[in-house]
Amino acid sequence: MAANPITEPPAPLIGWRLLALFYDLWPVAAVWMAIAAAFLVAHGNRPLAAFSALQWLLWIACWAATGAYAVISWRRGGQTLGMRPWRIRVVGRDGQAAALPALLVRFGAGTLSLLLAGAGFWWAWIDRDRLTWHDRASGTRMIREPKRAG
Repeated sequence: MAANPITEPPAPLIGWRLLALFYDLWPVAAVWMAIAAAFLVAHGNRPLAAFSALQWLLWIACWAATGAYAVISWRRGGQTLGMRPWRIRVVGRDGQAAALPALLVRFGAGTLSLLLAGAGFWWAWIDRDRLTWHDRASGTRMIREPKRAG
């Protein structure tokens, strides 16, 4: 889908996306710490053995909490906390709020992209519409909203 420069807001550059990810690192890290503390208390304040089932469960819980944070934020207003200062919003193909299944696919594809050293993010540099792998896989896209007058 080629962007129409007259009617569609521009796709944010990769730098804006990375800044938003950096901002989102902080609330997500706080949630991870709370989850880890709960796991430690439940485990009697003993360290978790490396590669134990409980440690894998902790990683899965952190990943799921991160997904819940992102998907709920995108669904409620199209933005996470980190996206707000940079005026970035996730929308569906039609420019309206993205559907929940598309947002779940977006998070899953974004996870895969990060696991592959961010390859799906870097793809936006060569994509004709500046879309990442998770934009294309989910049928969503990010837009950068104009500054508000006033």
